[in-house]
Amino acid sequence: MTTLRSFTLILLFLTVFAGLASAQKTTARPAPAKTPTKIPPLEVRAERVKVSNQLYNLAAFVERLDPISKNIEALDNDARTKKIKKESIDKNEANKKSVVAAIRGLRDGLVALETDFRTKPNLKLYLPKIQGISDLSGQSLDSAVAGKFVASVAPLRTAKQRLIDTLAAMPNAEL
Repeated sequence: MTTLRSFTLILLFLTVFAGLASAQKTTARPAPAKTPTKIPPLEVRAERVKVSNQLYNLAAFVERLDPISKNIEALDNDARTKKIKKESIDKNEANKKSVVAAIRGLRDGLVALETDFRTKPNLKLYLPKIQGISDLSGQSLDSAVAGKFVASVAPLRTAKQRLIDTLAAMPNAEL
């Protein structure tokens, strides 16, 4: 009988302790709902990359064009006032043509970029920021064709700032 009593007593203690242990457990709370991060549409993310690429190209071009344009115009002024070798004048004319061709190529990329923003519905929100870069690149081209290479840099700087503003307004893909 003592075994039966001790067995009953142990069983009673286990039941009490099991009840106490279950009373200490916390109930599982549902995890707080995460607010879904809104990832911009693929079209916007792809266009952001294009804007970034054009900004890089334009910044590098403006940085190189500034001293080149000053040298071209200085050589032009020297050619008018002093006797300069024919080969220097020919090289300067070739430089002028290559600068005009480079500005045309840059303008083509900027026009295509602005056209994308005009035609794609997801990008129309950012159009006011980028609008006019094709006109600015056209002004730069007109100045270069007219032989005003130093003046052709200023519109490109303004276009560069518009690209910076557009990039700042567009959502980043890494949210």
